[in-house]
Amino acid sequence: MSSSTWLDKDCGYRQKICWGRRPPLMMALVPYDQTSLPVLSKFHDASAEFYFANQRLRLTQDWRRLGVAAVVWDAAIVLSMYLELGEIELRGKPAIELGAGTGLVGIVAALLGANVTITDREPAMELLRANVRDNVSPEQQGAVTVSELTWGEGLERYPKGGYDIILGADIVYLVETFPALLQTLEHLSSDRTVVLLSCRIRYDRDTAFLNMLRQKFSVVEVHYDAQRDIHIYKAVKSQNKQEL
Repeated sequence: MSSSTWLDKDCGYRQKICWGRRPPLMMALVPYDQTSLPVLSKFHDASAEFYFANQRLRLTQDWRRLGVAAVVWDAAIVLSMYLELGEIELRGKPAIELGAGTGLVGIVAALLGANVTITDREPAMELLRANVRDNVSPEQQGAVTVSELTWGEGLERYPKGGYDIILGADIVYLVETFPALLQTLEHLSSDRTVVLLSCRIRYDRDTAFLNMLRQKFSVVEVHYDAQRDIHIYKAVKSQNKQEL
């Protein structure tokens, strides 16, 4: 059982959770003010530890340089836990993670047997490569590729419909990115692709993205973590509704 600390994106609250495959043993919420108590500076810790796929993971974080992109959020933890449940077959499957940040979800998918391309924008590449190097054994390194991807741009570098699984944790929060995100999901998806999006529904705009997604995909909620208020949605292209 391990613990990690991080800042809630919406309300500025630090959460400390001891967790593993069992429900959290403790959750404490305190207002985040870096100067109020020394313990709160742990939000800027250089790393966070987790236990997935029968091994301890140590993810480097870099809040000061990269901000929210370099912190492990609840949505990534919940999606990683969901992958461990085995509801989606990963072994040998080509998968891609979008907006990976620290890369937790993609790393867990690789440790569970997927061939994973872990993507984010250029500023996150150094952090992502370091986390893959530090948490994926040399024998499994060949199953992981770290690659720059800005949604809607340079999509020809990625095979059209070339992935069986698309993963995204907390990537639905900026309205201006929604069209490009949807375009990217369409490009990467084939008739057999399963998209898993893990998110907290914070605002009406988040629901608006799901409505946009439903114009092209069939979407169902497959998991809800009530303690963390995180939803996981499964989407497949509309002609494959029977797969849901």
